Amino acid sequence: MAGGSLAAYLAVAASVLVLCLAACSAPDRDRTVDLIGQDWTAAPGVTAGEDGLHVRATDRRIVQQDGSGGQPNPPLQLYGTHLEVDGDFSVTATIADATGAASLTLYDRPPVVADEFRIEPGSVRLTLRGRDLRVTVHDGSLPDDPTRPRPVYDQQVTLADPAAPLTVSRSGDTLRIASDGETVTAPELGDVFTSGQVWLGLSGEGGSFTVRSLTARALDGGAVSAVDTTRLTVPPARDGLQALAARQRPDFRVGAALALGPLTADPEYARAALSEFGSVTPENAMKPQHLSPGPGVYTFEEADALVDIARRHGMDVHGHTLTFGEALPRWMQDLPTTTEADRRASATALLDYVTTVVTHFRGRLASWDVVNEPFGVDQGTQLRHNVWYRVFGPGYPAVVSRAVHAADPDVAQYVNENGADVPGPRQDALLALVTETNAQGGHIDGVGLQAHVYDLSTDRIDGDDLTRSIDRFAGAGLRVRISENDVTRSEGPDAQAEQYAEVFAACFRHPNCVSYTTWGVDDRYNWWVAPDGRLRQGHDLLFEQGRPTLAHRALRSVLER
Repeated sequence: MAGGSLAAYLAVAASVLVLCLAACSAPDRDRTVDLIGQDWTAAPGVTAGEDGLHVRATDRRIVQQDGSGGQPNPPLQLYGTHLEVDGDFSVTATIADATGAASLTLYDRPPVVADEFRIEPGSVRLTLRGRDLRVTVHDGSLPDDPTRPRPVYDQQVTLADPAAPLTVSRSGDTLRIASDGETVTAPELGDVFTSGQVWLGLSGEGGSFTVRSLTARALDGGAVSAVDTTRLTVPPARDGLQALAARQRPDFRVGAALALGPLTADPEYARAALSEFGSVTPENAMKPQHLSPGPGVYTFEEADALVDIARRHGMDVHGHTLTFGEALPRWMQDLPTTTEADRRASATALLDYVTTVVTHFRGRLASWDVVNEPFGVDQGTQLRHNVWYRVFGPGYPAVVSRAVHAADPDVAQYVNENGADVPGPRQDALLALVTETNAQGGHIDGVGLQAHVYDLSTDRIDGDDLTRSIDRFAGAGLRVRISENDVTRSEGPDAQAEQYAEVFAACFRHPNCVSYTTWGVDDRYNWWVAPDGRLRQGHDLLFEQGRPTLAHRALRSVLER
């Protein structure tokens, strides 16, 4: 139905929203959950006050490797309260004092956030801008282009009366939007909500707003309850990878890169991540575009949640990453570097960022990737001319390292790079860079060798070569981490498992290799964009659909020998 024809039916306030969604069936007809009173401290951009929840725009976005694009990455409540629903239920919100666009989103599950894109789950988003209401619905199907997800329903309405309530209800396959009891649109949407959960997102654009009240209530024999993910606890597995490793090398850490969304929403992922491993590397939550979407604006909430979960489970946290040529927010990419005055001002902004971030996490992290991929992904040996290089010159690693040491002298510092796992020009360049950085007053303790094996015919890592590489860095007084190991299954699970075991064994058996991390946990969340632009699922990790793979058993066999 066109926006103009809806006006005759609507009398909707930009200040009051009533959302009613139907799901399955259960008892507890009238139970009501006050969502305002829940813990919102980990929701980016949301601050609790005496008059409700104050929401400010964060403008979080996900950029491409080359810095282009900027897919919106609106925040949601991952570490706090979400709803479990069974049967009909309603969510009621009162929104006031909007100075820009105000959005409330109900998600079927958290989105999958990858390096360069976000996969939208089933969701209903209501966005108010003045008298205009926009209703956007995603059904959770995989998009052709993940950087430009297309909603299955997108309707904009000009509101007639900014004082009347709005009702959104879902019954079966139909989503109904009504005002004053009159249905104004009822699209057939299929299975938008199937998980039995509802996750809440509050986000602003170009201003702020206040949520005066927010409640959930069971309707028509349904049930609704609040789930607090801040209480997430998983006991360690006696025969998990970390437990087995600690019996031989108590200080050695077997880790994985983790994301907060699946950690709080997927019990199988959480069980594997928190029972098997002894260290955490945030996949994206500590990259610059996620920590500081605007100059002087910081959204630490999701990273803090990961740190909190890890520390509660006795796990180390490795910070990833401070300086990087990718994953930069637009404000950082656009810092001026033409004149000396430009560079001085930009240097102040960048060092303020480093100091703020390192100080924020001081005492809670074991180590940092102070410099990530300084030579880039093209396997060259020249420093990338990223914003750090353009501002500080080729000595930028030393400048940043000194700033990190000043903010947290106890945190270990690493330079993390791909393609330097075996002897060759790339490794030569990495060793020279770290040696020169420390000669200039830096405090680099070691190197991270990523050990990505995307193609076994070209990327395969020989265990003896890796041992010689670790020996070489040890001779220079540097520790080694295997920092991002993953192995393709394109040549079969046996070949994959053999390569995993070869890399892991070389690290574990060398006293100067202090930790091993695999880049991800479960292939359920392992997605990439193929050269043809299509979304593809990878099969490179130690778990698949919650079950250990042959590669996982290969690592266990190394530890059990």
